[in-house]
Amino acid sequence: MATKALTNNKQPTMILGIETSCDDTAVAIVADGRRVLAEHIASQDELNRLYGGVVPELASRRHLEMLVPVTEKVLRETDLSWSDLSGVAVTYSPGLAGALLTGLSFAKSLTLATGLPLIGVNHLAGHIAANYIDTDLEPPFLALVVSGGNSQIVRVKDYLDFDIRADTRDDAAGEVLDKIARELGLGFPGGAAIDAYALKGDPTALDFPRARLDTGEFSFSGLKTAALQWLRRNDLGTGELRERRLADFCASYMQAVVDPLIDNLRAELGASGYGTLGVSGGVSASRFLRRELQILAETTEIELHIPAMRYCTDNAAMIAAQGYFQLKLGSGVYPGDLDAVANLTL
Repeated sequence: MATKALTNNKQPTMILGIETSCDDTAVAIVADGRRVLAEHIASQDELNRLYGGVVPELASRRHLEMLVPVTEKVLRETDLSWSDLSGVAVTYSPGLAGALLTGLSFAKSLTLATGLPLIGVNHLAGHIAANYIDTDLEPPFLALVVSGGNSQIVRVKDYLDFDIRADTRDDAAGEVLDKIARELGLGFPGGAAIDAYALKGDPTALDFPRARLDTGEFSFSGLKTAALQWLRRNDLGTGELRERRLADFCASYMQAVVDPLIDNLRAELGASGYGTLGVSGGVSASRFLRRELQILAETTEIELHIPAMRYCTDNAAMIAAQGYFQLKLGSGVYPGDLDAVANLTL
């Protein structure tokens, strides 16, 4: 269904979105699936650094502390009342079970108190919907969802019609970046640190393996193992020498992560005939990946869409955006019996 047919009412349809699939407590209000009226994210990065990663139980407790004040903040910023809203959209899968349950329980309480419909949104569909924010992009198009938990190429046939064309067989791209960053002592999350070093290094300095599967799937576990073995056999040194070697290591490693993504995208663009590519998920914030995607777009003459940086990582605006289309198209609206599912795909 065309966007104009969905948004031709004089009064905008405003959706409150809630995202708690992992460690960020995010709430946003979005009008007509495309215009963000207010958004706020309470990050747990400082807490995660203490433990070298996300501790599920602590993440859930922090969500409990932050959901009410974050929701109140976006309502104050928009000067809206509950009667101005058309629905509450919440992530119910995939993610950390406890974190999902916390956000879902909060959303259910809001809908019970206000009478608004409860809209359950798949986190991956939300990432795809991030491409609609501040754009006029409409399906069909090809999507790359690349994050800490997922690496997928999806044919987006319509707002609610997805066909997964490639998936990860083992580790996701973002996961192997964070794990190597931890090994290098770059902190958590470490993908951004690897990306920064990679832009300063030589991507041909080290020859890391690429898994090229005939099935069209991704596999990054062998690359991760090879990188760990290299680090245990080699000394990066100290001072300026370490900085140069670290830059070359990160550039070579990043190139080995990106190459299978680009290769599979090129093949799927040819097979699908689609002329538009939308990219989202935390790894899409990588400047190294964006550079390679821009080259792909220029050589294949396709239109490339990448959301603003703040909509690449987990956020509630993308959940509200997808919730809008589900509400308008009559899908994913639940009477209150929705449950959290930790490992559901699209």
